[in-house]
Amino acid sequence: MAKKVAIIGAGVSGLTSIKGCLEEGLEPTCFEQSSDIGGLWRFTEKVEENRASIYNSVITNSSKEMSCFSDFPMPDHFPNFLHNSKFLEYLRLYAKHFGLLKYIRFKTTVISLEKSQDYSTTGQWTMVTETDGKHESFIFDAVMICTGHQIEAYTPVESFPGFEKFRGNYFHSRNYKNPDGFNGKTVVIIGMGNSAADIAVEICRKAKKVFLSTRGGTWVMSRVYDNGYPWDTIFHTRFNDMIRNSVPWFLLQWMTERKMNQWFSHENYGLVPRNRSLMKEPVFNDDLPSRILCGAVMVKPLVQEFTESSVIFEDGTVEDNVDIVIFATGYSVAFPFLDKSVIKVEDNRVPLYKHIFPLHLEKPTLAVIGLIQPLGPIMPTAELQARWATRVFKGLSLLPSESTMVADTTKRNEKRIKWFGTSRSQSIQTDFIEYLDELAALTGAKPHLFTLLLTDPKLALTTFFGPCSPFQFRLIGPGKWAGARNAILTQTQRIIKPTKTRTVGNSSSNALLSLLKILGFLALLVAVFLSIGQR
Repeated sequence: MAKKVAIIGAGVSGLTSIKGCLEEGLEPTCFEQSSDIGGLWRFTEKVEENRASIYNSVITNSSKEMSCFSDFPMPDHFPNFLHNSKFLEYLRLYAKHFGLLKYIRFKTTVISLEKSQDYSTTGQWTMVTETDGKHESFIFDAVMICTGHQIEAYTPVESFPGFEKFRGNYFHSRNYKNPDGFNGKTVVIIGMGNSAADIAVEICRKAKKVFLSTRGGTWVMSRVYDNGYPWDTIFHTRFNDMIRNSVPWFLLQWMTERKMNQWFSHENYGLVPRNRSLMKEPVFNDDLPSRILCGAVMVKPLVQEFTESSVIFEDGTVEDNVDIVIFATGYSVAFPFLDKSVIKVEDNRVPLYKHIFPLHLEKPTLAVIGLIQPLGPIMPTAELQARWATRVFKGLSLLPSESTMVADTTKRNEKRIKWFGTSRSQSIQTDFIEYLDELAALTGAKPHLFTLLLTDPKLALTTFFGPCSPFQFRLIGPGKWAGARNAILTQTQRIIKPTKTRTVGNSSSNALLSLLKILGFLALLVAVFLSIGQR
């Protein structure tokens, strides 16, 4: 008899978890409190309680080739970076193609989740749900929590002296939907993440003044990278990742800063990060430098104090007659349906083995999927998490001892602090390709470059030097997809198709291209032998 698995949430992580269960012959039931799939990516005009919320203009920061699921490429006519409505369309296509909707119970809220009485022997969980005011109780063999980390807004008004006197309006960025209502207003946005930058750029066309107040600054990147390609298809390659992991730390910092400043001088724009040594996720915004250059957005240090109508910044400057303050200050990780004895949140961080399994449970039957911020798209990351977790549920993959898991988690957290710092906003940050490879190795889906080099050199070169796209993790192992090779070899065509809408002559040199391929082949040989020598 198939094991019954509960999945909480029908967003990106929930949908791929349903599919992961089906691939392993498990019986999934997904509980979604709203009336539709999509989670974060389903825009609504009004904020819904206990549900992630986005503004109408949200566009993906990762490109379609990098943020699709590994056995379901996005349609080639889709733009490289998608408006939220277009990404939701993709999720609908995915759910329909794999028949996922029939496993989802909509308008159903999970009220509580606790260990069953015989948990120590069965590992089962008791779940209570509510639908239209009616409560139901269920027993499940395993549970996958897919609720994300953008539900409970973090609004630290108590951190700002005098805020209780402020008579203007204020709200969290979670409540922002569109620029209507900002005409002629003076607005201060506290925070310097993607939401803060997006909102500043959008409302500055209507507002009188817009100030971005940041504690530590940030690197700002364009979605358009070298030769006009999407940034992540160039940045996230196995070759570039090998370089970043091979050079000394100080050299990596210098390389990063130099690349970030190629577009514009962050120092001249008041944006340069306070701690340049950290590899924190940059802000992706193609318009912010232009808006600053035009004087429509002004970057300021952190707010030091509020008065009834003014804001005093840490540099001593004062802005009077402030109408609106927007807190783009992130979110708090929370599991309202779960007792703290099961998962305890400390400093906005949850200690999880491989970012998935709680450390101290007797049975590995509870997994948290998608509670992570990789330096890349969440979609393939959550998918690999779900593929491994379902194999653990089925007993095909075993977790190590508790002491081993604790040691691994401690070491991982130390690396996180070294790379990303101790900021609250970086509490669940992790690297990208290394983490994907780690999960893929656990599921048996990590591509073998040396074998590929011997059997399929063209694919090996593309896999190593091209984008580390999700299709690479369907070449071998459980869940192998026959279309993976073709998807990898044709990804450049899918990138170019929606941009090259006017036919022009081919200006590239075939001879030079052939030479580069030969040099790339030699570099791949060297990389493979170096990796073998390090084992």
